[in-house]
Amino acid sequence: MAACRESPASSTADAAARAALPDARAWGALFAEPALQAGQAQLLNQLARPRRLSAGEMVFRQGEPASALVALVQGDAALGRLDAQAQFRTERHLRGPAWLDASAAWLGGRHAHDARALAAITVVEFDAEALGKAMEHTPALARQFVRVLAGEVRALTRHAQALMHLDAPARWAGWLLAHCQDVPDAPQRGLVQLALRKRDIASQLAITPETLSRLMRSFSAQGVIEVSGYTVHVLDRTRLAALAAG
Repeated sequence: MAACRESPASSTADAAARAALPDARAWGALFAEPALQAGQAQLLNQLARPRRLSAGEMVFRQGEPASALVALVQGDAALGRLDAQAQFRTERHLRGPAWLDASAAWLGGRHAHDARALAAITVVEFDAEALGKAMEHTPALARQFVRVLAGEVRALTRHAQALMHLDAPARWAGWLLAHCQDVPDAPQRGLVQLALRKRDIASQLAITPETLSRLMRSFSAQGVIEVSGYTVHVLDRTRLAALAAG
């Protein structure tokens, strides 16, 4: 039987994906560990299987067996579900570095969401069995994964609490703060790039698109934000934080 050979296009794509693997600083951002050592980053690069995906491609699908942990290295992706009409309903918008699924593979389970690329992205997968063996010999790496899982639990707990206890304006203000980028030399200001459709943002906040439109107009009238196309200019972060607190 003839040996199977990679096509030049496949080899080029794999090489480009591997070239995009994080350095120690970028791995540190993913693991919430700024002091990640170069040796640990090298180990992660050896274990990581990189993939490049184009906008609209599915990273994984709900119900698929999960044998690997999946992290978003760079770009924007969404976790959600495909409905009966094959329309993607966003539940969480993530910007790399971030984890798309850091738990299912440890449980020998299946992915709980659909994950979809919103733009060209790079993801990495870690085979759970290989990673587990590496962690047995590298306790520091095991502790960092505990931090990752603890951070995921905290984020989900906060999201659930917000949906249960905060009103719509507070949830919208909190969403803006979570996605706000700093503006140099202007600590009270910020920028939020709306990479999602309005209905997808509304879905994350458990409100209707019409309610979101009213909230945007209300925040603008209060002088908290200014909307220009797909960019939200935050004018008063202190006021925004007060609104997020309910």
